[in-house]
Amino acid sequence: MNLTVRDVASLLSVSERTIYRWIDQGTLPVYRIGDQFKFNRTELLEWATSRRMNLSAEMFAEPESAGSEPCKLSEALKAGGVFYRIEGDDKASALKSVVEVLRLPDGVDREFLYQVLLARESLGSTGIGDGIAIPHVRNPVILHVTQPMVALCFLERPIEFEAIDAQPVHTLFAMISPTVRSHLRMLSLLSFALREPSLKQLLRDQGSRGDILAEIARIESDLAGMAPTASAAGGDK
Repeated sequence: MNLTVRDVASLLSVSERTIYRWIDQGTLPVYRIGDQFKFNRTELLEWATSRRMNLSAEMFAEPESAGSEPCKLSEALKAGGVFYRIEGDDKASALKSVVEVLRLPDGVDREFLYQVLLARESLGSTGIGDGIAIPHVRNPVILHVTQPMVALCFLERPIEFEAIDAQPVHTLFAMISPTVRSHLRMLSLLSFALREPSLKQLLRDQGSRGDILAEIARIESDLAGMAPTASAAGGDK
């Protein structure tokens, strides 16, 4: 929890004055420690994602660890899979169906994962608008998975999800990561990709797995040309 007002303004591509205004309005997740404001990176990113805000390209430049290549969103989606006609009449039953189809390692307790996803939703809906939700585990390391996975699940019927725009949800990106850092990276990348109208149209049309992966690969290619190098970004703040 060492992000400052200046850090947050940079990551969200807004002025420090805007950050202070959001703090005064009580809308931004923040902690006051003495006479300073501090921010939790996970809570901040979830907040920004739910409001479909622009994120600085700096967010994507952080490596998983020294000497390793960060996982791409397209790779995580290949690992997680694309699923169609997922059943569910409400949020709880839809999440139950999603957990049942996830490609989880042996030994992962699916009922426990389901309960953790429900607990996360009780903190606030992961419905980010435009019929899309990103259910995920707040503390990813408890699942002991070896690589990030993003499962794209198209629902048989749109359901009420308490989304930010109050619209029913038809598409779920279930995200599971082995570390907090990879969790943040996947959430950042997905938030960035979902700003693309072409990808959102593919999701509305329930496009083919190949078309969706190709579009995400294109977005990643564009992003690679935007993001600064890890050394230029200055590492984790």
